[in-house]
Amino acid sequence: MAALVGLVSGTVLGLAARLGDFCTLGAVETAVYGGDQRRLRLWGIVLGTALLGTHLLAVAGLIDLGATIYHQMIWNPWASIAGGLMFGYGMAMAGNCGFGALVRFGGGDLRSMVIVVVMGIFGFLALSGPLAPLRIALFPQGPAPGPQGPAALGVPVLPVALALAAAAFAWALSHGPLRRDRRLLGWGVAAGLAVVWALAGTSWLAGTSLGAVTVEGPSYTAPIGRTLIFLMTSTAGGITFSVGSVAGVMLGAMGGSLIRGLFRWEACEDPRELGRQVSGAALMGVGGVVAMGCSIGQGITGFATLAWSGPVTLAAILVGALIGLRHLIGGFQPD
Repeated sequence: MAALVGLVSGTVLGLAARLGDFCTLGAVETAVYGGDQRRLRLWGIVLGTALLGTHLLAVAGLIDLGATIYHQMIWNPWASIAGGLMFGYGMAMAGNCGFGALVRFGGGDLRSMVIVVVMGIFGFLALSGPLAPLRIALFPQGPAPGPQGPAALGVPVLPVALALAAAAFAWALSHGPLRRDRRLLGWGVAAGLAVVWALAGTSWLAGTSLGAVTVEGPSYTAPIGRTLIFLMTSTAGGITFSVGSVAGVMLGAMGGSLIRGLFRWEACEDPRELGRQVSGAALMGVGGVVAMGCSIGQGITGFATLAWSGPVTLAAILVGALIGLRHLIGGFQPD
């Protein structure tokens, strides 16, 4: 059941990426270097929808925010900053985040398959492999004493969520080209609702299974590694929300690519390009684990739960991506 919840949310996100041009790196790149802010402002629609839906359902008792990893683990701001910068820079080097790589792989890009595999392996190297002791020593983690957000300050959470959602919608809709693009707006709402669906579905399953299922939303760093483990040895890994979500993104991306006539097989012709993508994938795997989430996991899911880690990690990822893009395009040469 958890895998089915993940499959639905992942499929919607994959469709949103292909039919609604929802992409983290693409949004930054087109806004900074292409003069088109529609994809960047689309994030306001996604975040606003996720914030609004998540906290309305939380008030109704349908989402248990306190059971998510973002509130169960004490926040380490240095982990969010360092991991986010590493992830963002790696995202620029690889040409995609983990979610974007899954989307492109679903559209027939075999280069992205390499990114997905390398990112999953390096994520587990940092999560529970040889790099785990170093990660824990540099960025110690522990159980949180309470909520990791505005509630920790005694501030009512729902008014904060409503205000942030309104601000996100206003920022997005103040941009005329996006406001007039119904296709992007519709898929932005769908992507936000996919996060809400995942949190609500796993919350219900966590209650009915007496905690056997973890409350979680879409994220694509450690879940990619868990999916690889499942594919190699299903008896050891087991089918989970993560496996369903990863499979759903690829399924939705394939469907969206076929609908738009964009599906085509592609491979890498330049060894230097492949080397850059592999190194970027490795950085994303390690950085995503250090930050406890990627641009989707922290930037949308974590943000939607109003954990401190969400906006800080997202900001660090954006800065890292800008540095990486500057490196690729300008080579750090003075203007």
